[in-house]
Amino acid sequence: MEKISYSRVWDLDKVFIGGSKSSQFLEHMNRLVALVNILESSIKSLITPLSINEVIKVVPLIENIATIRLYLSQANSFITCLLAENPRDQEAATLRGKVAQEESRFEKELSKVKKIFTYTKEDVWESMLETEKLQEYRFILNEWRENADKNLSEAEINLISDLMVDGYHAWGHFYNNLVSSINVNIQINGKEENLSVGQAINLRSHHNEEVRKEAHYVLESIWKEKEELFSKIINNIAGFRIQVNNKRGIKSILEDPLKKNRMKEKTLNTMWTVISKYKQPFSSYLERKAEMIDGTGMKAYNFWAPAIKSNRVITFEEAATLITEYFSQFGSELEGFVRKAFYEGWIETEDRPNKSAISFCAGFPLTGESRVFMTFNGTLLNMLTLVHELGHAFHNHAMKSVNGLNKRYPLSIAETASTFSEMIIFDAAMKKANSREEKIFILDEKLKRSVMNFMNIHSRFLFEQRFYKERNEGIVSANRLNQLMEESINEAYAGSLEQPSIYSWVWTPHYYITQSPFYNFPYTFGYLFALGIYAKAKEKGKDFEKDYLKLLRDSGSMSVEELVMKHLGEDITSEEFWEKGMELCVKDAEEFIELTSS
Repeated sequence: MEKISYSRVWDLDKVFIGGSKSSQFLEHMNRLVALVNILESSIKSLITPLSINEVIKVVPLIENIATIRLYLSQANSFITCLLAENPRDQEAATLRGKVAQEESRFEKELSKVKKIFTYTKEDVWESMLETEKLQEYRFILNEWRENADKNLSEAEINLISDLMVDGYHAWGHFYNNLVSSINVNIQINGKEENLSVGQAINLRSHHNEEVRKEAHYVLESIWKEKEELFSKIINNIAGFRIQVNNKRGIKSILEDPLKKNRMKEKTLNTMWTVISKYKQPFSSYLERKAEMIDGTGMKAYNFWAPAIKSNRVITFEEAATLITEYFSQFGSELEGFVRKAFYEGWIETEDRPNKSAISFCAGFPLTGESRVFMTFNGTLLNMLTLVHELGHAFHNHAMKSVNGLNKRYPLSIAETASTFSEMIIFDAAMKKANSREEKIFILDEKLKRSVMNFMNIHSRFLFEQRFYKERNEGIVSANRLNQLMEESINEAYAGSLEQPSIYSWVWTPHYYITQSPFYNFPYTFGYLFALGIYAKAKEKGKDFEKDYLKLLRDSGSMSVEELVMKHLGEDITSEEFWEKGMELCVKDAEEFIELTSS
């Protein structure tokens, strides 16, 4: 059989030729500027719709807004990719500033549109949404109307938008550049290696405990050295967010993230209530695994270690072959998609210094493509990270046929497709396992994800809640941030994790994503939601792929409660829904303990 070889470096020229010096990209930006200019002109003559006849003025406006969003998404994804592969690319940083300027102009105009819609009488509004041109955007337009900044004047909206570019979002970009610029010296097999933060973090799954331990403490010392600088970044991001919320009349720090995730607070509270009731089996799993590693409690630096020692290295080609094979067992469209991603250079995995530490998937809606970024160094964890990001890319693929504004789905659903893809891999690998040791190895990897979602993500949620409560009263010191992190970890892990990283608030990038406050609970929601979907998939076999695609395509045009009711027939404000997923995970923990009992 001919050996297949894939590029470890992605191909961005298929999107825009020439990287940060691309003339094609500049043409794209000129078109974007022109579209925003047209929007500005249209809004100057726009008045509150007073009758159904005025829908003729609204339709082209909505279509232009949808087009601008696609152009912005295309541009932002390209810049994100350039700065991930080379954080020192100054031309790309300059282009990012230009994109941010146009995005700010666009958001100002969009805020005006939303506000104008709030003044439309209810009967006129309902009649407009029943027209052929607008009825498919009913959910989005109602969302705009409901979430409009009614308490802000146009001048205040403009000021906030301007400040976001060079203040708020700039802090998030500064954080990413700072982390990417850090180099780490670590002893591996008697030799000192100079690594990026991403490469050092990858050592958490190294088979040698001494390497894991050294990487953990070297990183902790770096974070300690720079804690004051990072505390300034997180305090400034949070302070800006709090001030804007106050201006908008938003009293709860969770109100905005819940709206962005199209989720009721009751749904979120019910989910955490059920998770808190089921933590003991996962504490027992951590205790058993710790016994297997060194006979003591679970140290934070041993969490990602394999339960069964294995020196096996998975090459990128092997990972690609396995992923394609396992995805083919689910459905032909997923198989065909992932083949295309590997063959056409959509994936950047090269293990090298001076690249971003953060894995991600970037969507390019205008060209119907995605790009996946990570550092691959031969572990099963790397393969699962790759699968996770390919799940995001498949969601983008599913949305290709969806019109305009309905392409944008909330983060809570974004994490569903990625988790669902991981389930496919785990299930297929478990079926192929020929020994007790293999089953233990696979169950361990699966349970790590349960612990991450039910304990680690919970600790992030608790930390962020407590941090914002204190930040509301003033600056929170680095020392206090460490205390809050430690308290949150101990509570979320039910005391089952020893020597935790009190600097998790520093190296967890989600706290610094300015577009998405509380980017934690969407992971847990997506994880449990994916379990429910996967249970349906196992019942129906390959026939389920069509249903799965329909669910993904609906993800941008309804609330999460409506989506689950429509496609699964379940009420996610009830504990019964969440308990079904939790029980599946508990069975994994019980099976792990049973298999390792001898």
